Amino acid sequence: MSVAVERIRASDRAYAILLDEIQEGTLAPGTVLGEVEQAARLGVSRTPLREALRRLGADGLVAQASPRVTVVTAIEADDIRALFEIRRALEETSARLAAVRGDAALFQELADQFAHVDLDRDEGRDAYYRLIARLDAAIDTAVANDYITSALRTVRTHLVRVRRMARDKPERLAASAAEHHLIARALASHDADLAAHATHVHLHNALDSILESLEGTP
Repeated sequence: MSVAVERIRASDRAYAILLDEIQEGTLAPGTVLGEVEQAARLGVSRTPLREALRRLGADGLVAQASPRVTVVTAIEADDIRALFEIRRALEETSARLAAVRGDAALFQELADQFAHVDLDRDEGRDAYYRLIARLDAAIDTAVANDYITSALRTVRTHLVRVRRMARDKPERLAASAAEHHLIARALASHDADLAAHATHVHLHNALDSILESLEGTP
């Protein structure tokens, strides 16, 4: 294996680990990512680590506080509002297209699973978020538009961080599951108007809940 390929693989590994830690909150906003410390912790050299940090910077997940200091970016209310502006445009359009182009049987299967999610246990909540990811993937496949999929991939990179803010609100999780159930049912019924409207309502409620969480944070 060439040195270049090894470096790319090391960079990919470092990127994947740091991305997961940032999205899950293990690396909180404001955390300083020192090159020496992070390279040693991740078991890579500084060159692939720098490449991973550059990718995270392009994602907007880290920023340079100074030439030698990289920090995890914060999530501000204005950032979340901006994220949801583009999310509404992309996901409502995707819902309309998927309702016309998608596999009704697949979306009905997902709707049935949303109707029986268990949100009382950690394992059930984890399964619920995986189910959302399956619905997203099914919609992407149905839409079959690389431009929309690419734009949504960037949005979802940030959305994982934002979703954590509402995770400990049982009433919101229950409402969210019902909203996803309706979206999936509309897609299964090839009802483009209902799918787009249900998506709009879900995103409106999700944004309100997240902003309320931020306001209640000390």
